[in-house]
Amino acid sequence: MRKRLKKITNNNVHLAFIFTGLQGFGRGVWMGNILSLYIVLIAERSEPLFGLAPNELLGITSGITGIAMTALVFPSGFLADKYKREVMLKAASWIGSAAMLLLFLAGSIYAIFTAMFLWGAFQGLSRPAFESIFADSVASGKRSGIYAKIHLTDQIAMAIGPFMNVGLFFILGDEWDITILRNIMYFGLSFSLLSALILNFFKDDRSLGDESESTFADTGDENPERSSNGKAKKIAFLLVGSNLIVGMGAGMTVKFFPVFFRAVYGMKPIAVQLIMGTTLIMTGLFGLIAQKFSEKKGRVEIMLAVKLLATLFLFTIAFYPPLIVLLPLFVLRGSLMNSAQPLSRSILMDTVPKKHRGKWNSVETISWGLFWNASAVLGGFLIGDNNFRLCFLVTAGIYLVGTIPVMLLIPLVNKENTDRSNI
Repeated sequence: MRKRLKKITNNNVHLAFIFTGLQGFGRGVWMGNILSLYIVLIAERSEPLFGLAPNELLGITSGITGIAMTALVFPSGFLADKYKREVMLKAASWIGSAAMLLLFLAGSIYAIFTAMFLWGAFQGLSRPAFESIFADSVASGKRSGIYAKIHLTDQIAMAIGPFMNVGLFFILGDEWDITILRNIMYFGLSFSLLSALILNFFKDDRSLGDESESTFADTGDENPERSSNGKAKKIAFLLVGSNLIVGMGAGMTVKFFPVFFRAVYGMKPIAVQLIMGTTLIMTGLFGLIAQKFSEKKGRVEIMLAVKLLATLFLFTIAFYPPLIVLLPLFVLRGSLMNSAQPLSRSILMDTVPKKHRGKWNSVETISWGLFWNASAVLGGFLIGDNNFRLCFLVTAGIYLVGTIPVMLLIPLVNKENTDRSNI
């Protein structure tokens, strides 16, 4: 009973939920639709930078974040494995604080470029160490439940942000105005700054021992196709490969949805906040539902089902359906696609040995760092003068390619259990 209580009350797990909640709320307020429209409005009212359209500049902003993340994420993962996770988290805390403070002061495209470069550096330093210390603090074999809960925490916190924005827009004015957007960003950035400071309190010595080790034991078989380690590597490569492909497609589209709502459907800020907030709540709930179904059907099978459904809905959105049809399709598309994330991460962390988790989390971060942000640059050029249909169709095609590695995982990953010999 005492050992079971220790698992539940692990301080690193508590801090992970607090950090995730504060991060989610802060990003829910200032990032995404607010930052996207803020950049577009600044670009529209300024002299053209290098002759680029506002949507193209928005994509380049994401690309800058991806470059910074890529430059640091692999060294960060290596150092997190070789030394202490907590050291990397403390370093990330200082970089993240600098990024938030600069965004407070940013009033030009150049200042935003610099701040988003630092934000990418913060993500590159923090994600591998954070994900690793969290995985080290959770017992293997039954990870999907706790991962679904922290995913729900993230989504609910991010959803509260847009709903909070509804009240702020109601007070400040329901208009896409630079001053209004800047004031809302100030509010959200203060919570992101607080979340960065939380990273200073994680401790490696609070992690679990063998309870959180990989569920694959080394069989000693030199044939990599037959050994447990060989099977584990195949699973890890297929999971990360799928996430890289999906991340590439998502980056082309997700950042531009607020612009899509404004340009094609003429939506006002409050309407966009309500849509985004609802989608985030449903994403968290669908993550829990998917985890429950996975206990009977299997984690990979549920991942494949939700990804295919989300792709079908995006294909439909590409043809600009009536608003009454668009809204449920958009909510379902986002919530279903992202509900696979905790299942994917639980499989990866069950598979990878503790001594290599920093490096694998670095690779995993790349899918939502370099590929997501770099493909946003391509998305901006595909959309150009509001040609969203082409971008959505290309993204849906990339999503379909991303399901192929998931299909290959089906015979490799068993249902979740406590057997130390397999997943």
